[in-house]
Amino acid sequence: MSDRLIGVDVGGTKISVAVLDGTTLHPPKIRRTDTSDGEHLLEQLVEAIGEAGEAQAVGVAVPSVIDFASGRVRTSVNVPLADIALREVLTERLGIPVFVDNDATCAALAEAYDDGGELVARHLVMFTVGTGVGGGIVIDGRVYRGATGAAAEIGHTIVGGALGGTPFPHAGRFPQPGSLEALASGSALNELGNEHGLPDATTVDAAREGHEGACAAIDLLGRRLGVGIANAINTFDPDLVVIGGGVSAAGELLLAPAREEAARFVLHGVGTKTLICQARYGPEAGVRGAALLAGQEIESEAAVR
Repeated sequence: MSDRLIGVDVGGTKISVAVLDGTTLHPPKIRRTDTSDGEHLLEQLVEAIGEAGEAQAVGVAVPSVIDFASGRVRTSVNVPLADIALREVLTERLGIPVFVDNDATCAALAEAYDDGGELVARHLVMFTVGTGVGGGIVIDGRVYRGATGAAAEIGHTIVGGALGGTPFPHAGRFPQPGSLEALASGSALNELGNEHGLPDATTVDAAREGHEGACAAIDLLGRRLGVGIANAINTFDPDLVVIGGGVSAAGELLLAPAREEAARFVLHGVGTKTLICQARYGPEAGVRGAALLAGQEIESEAAVR
């Protein structure tokens, strides 16, 4: 049991739970998320984790801003977990250590390691392009969380705006105009697709089939994403930039223009080793990364005893 870990990925529509035995991730078990209120969701999580059996620790990935040290959810998107001490509550109810982090952060950790648990990218930045744009940062094989645990909200970096006017306009809510999330998310892609007569959530499929308007929409989205990628490369000079989330299914239709645009905005001499590629683990990245997170944190706690 010493190397048996449980990973949980909580989304607005589904919860994925999987066991990581050594380096083997068992097929995740999926259930629809109960978003009626926080207590019902907590009960659902306890039940789902309990059904996975015994483990040394549990990692939970949530679409939220997390105070990592305490495991309290500061703000949350699509799930009713805001202001809940999630780590404390789950640890008490399950009787084993629980660690909680942002879902994109967990996905980034998964992408930094291979199936055998070996580090493949010491320094990695991940963009998750779905309904919104999330991000995760790994430095020296460990998650980078910043001063309060909330780092890597990459979707809220500003990549476009009216020049000459200061300050930039502020919408009073997020995402802000000109942010990566406003311009390069799946929601933004829906708007671009609509301009070409495509229904929501069909643009990627239509582009794969060669639809001219859909290809143009994906290309523009990729170029917007490329500016955000350039910012990440200029800041972190990573080994790897990985693109995940539903929109990444467009593959090279998205990545090729993103690479081209990123190259235009990266300072000469920076990012000379950086590769930009599609995420390897797809929808399993969050649950895999959550389990790896639990393993790393257990090791860290043991090292300081």
